[in-house]
Amino acid sequence: MTDTNFTPRVFSGIKPSGGLQLGNYLGAIKRFVGMQGQMETVYCVVDMHAITVWQDPAELANATREVAAGYLAAGLDPSKSILFNQSQVAAHAELGWIFNCVARVGWMNRMTQFKDKAGSNVEKQSLGLYAYPALMAADILLYHATHVPVGEDQKQHVELTRDIAKKFNHDYKVDFFPKTTPVIDGPATRVMNLRDGTKKMSKSGESDMERINMTDDADKIAKKFKKAKTDPEPLPETVDGLADRPEARNLVEIYASLNDATPADVINEYAGAQWGRFKPALADLAVAKLAPISTEMARYMDDPAEIDRILGDGAGRARAIAEPILRKTYDIVGMLRS
Repeated sequence: MTDTNFTPRVFSGIKPSGGLQLGNYLGAIKRFVGMQGQMETVYCVVDMHAITVWQDPAELANATREVAAGYLAAGLDPSKSILFNQSQVAAHAELGWIFNCVARVGWMNRMTQFKDKAGSNVEKQSLGLYAYPALMAADILLYHATHVPVGEDQKQHVELTRDIAKKFNHDYKVDFFPKTTPVIDGPATRVMNLRDGTKKMSKSGESDMERINMTDDADKIAKKFKKAKTDPEPLPETVDGLADRPEARNLVEIYASLNDATPADVINEYAGAQWGRFKPALADLAVAKLAPISTEMARYMDDPAEIDRILGDGAGRARAIAEPILRKTYDIVGMLRS
């Protein structure tokens, strides 16, 4: 093997299913925007992943545009970052098949997210839902991405990506795919439910009051935070005091992330404060930070042709990176092209 220098490049994506919520923003989009200018950034709406479970076609197209609108409204600059939807770059599926043949069944059987999503109905799940971690590895390695910002619950998939890259390089005696590094940092990388701090905030939760939708207006945002579940104790004197208080910890971490601070900074300011003081302050901060994004998202959604133009332009730029890497992969594997 020879040493290969890889261009520092970020890749990450969001699945268009069910609408964006605060967890997508704080755990992903806000971090994506913050990485612009630090290195080359490639961001994707992973619509091929969405169809691992049934999607209404019209709703999928709308949801794809909504995720793109969320990226743009939050400050992603399509002149600084590449933004596209996955299905416009066929190389994702092509490399995904090669990685299906590299990955081992035992590796897939260890993927906890499939077990969580499939539940007791494993036999009724699509093959795509089982195999999608190999497509996720292709998403990343198709761009020779060196860094992937992810939440803690996605770390296992980046580790699988590293395993696939390592096995491919070993099997074909090359140093072609990089060992991608997961980037997990900052508060609120995993935003929890506003009604139950032990559960992740979800787009599919039973009550709308348990999540902040990125399309919520200022009144809804304020109301949801003011009614968020808490415990009877005031905020502690130190961050350690949040350890066994999931709802309190969640609200402190959300405040810290929205304010570009640390949980310790928040505790220093609000130590001993009652919830009657803290929750209105959090609501005001959230309205100031999030309401302009929801307004801008609505503006983009009123102009779907502009969203499509941006995604199409991004897909062309993505293909310019991806297709040479795919061609070289084919050469390494021994695929004949006349």
